[in-house]
Amino acid sequence: MYVEHLSSAINLKAALEALKVDAGGVSILRDKGKIHLIKIVDLHVGAANILKQDALSIGADLAVPRGTVTALEPKVNAILIANERQLQLLAKKEKAQPFGLKALAYELERHCHGQSTVDIEIMGIINANDDSFYAQSRFKEAQAIEKIEMMIVEGAHIIDIGGVSSRPNSQSVSPQEELLRVRPIIDALYAQRIHEKVRLSLDSYEPSVIAYALEKGFSIVNDITGL
Repeated sequence: MYVEHLSSAINLKAALEALKVDAGGVSILRDKGKIHLIKIVDLHVGAANILKQDALSIGADLAVPRGTVTALEPKVNAILIANERQLQLLAKKEKAQPFGLKALAYELERHCHGQSTVDIEIMGIINANDDSFYAQSRFKEAQAIEKIEMMIVEGAHIIDIGGVSSRPNSQSVSPQEELLRVRPIIDALYAQRIHEKVRLSLDSYEPSVIAYALEKGFSIVNDITGL
């Protein structure tokens, strides 16, 4: 037996499915495992005290400055710590509360539905060539698929596949050669329906290679020429 600490950025749904957790359990545990850290600026001190108690009542918490409970300052900054389910419950509770908490409730709901003002997504890079400047990103077909599956579990939202190096003084490659390099990976991803789990991106500026990938489940073109 051994214990492994998993990053909070992993794709928890994929990790649970890999454990063969039943569908109902995946739905419940996914929400419990998604932790939100939300900073609230210029919160009315009365609202902060109410929100703190409401958060604690459902197992979440609100970090507030010392002196908040005695209203030392009229407004405070705070950090809300809650999982997905707790955030949903808290949003409902705050709609009935004063001091601007009703407006905050709608903002919390936006975070519940992944509509926060700043969205951060992780891209995993797979280079199907022997020339890319970062050697650890180079993979052949079988290794590439295994690495991509690991990236998804670890939290990647997008997987980018490239067959040609863009480093300075790299060797030019014909469109035919580029397609020969990436086609085995593209075909394997399509056969395993990986595009249903994660968005796929092709690092290319060759129309024929791009067209092939778009027909095989790819939805993003990463054209370094900007064309």
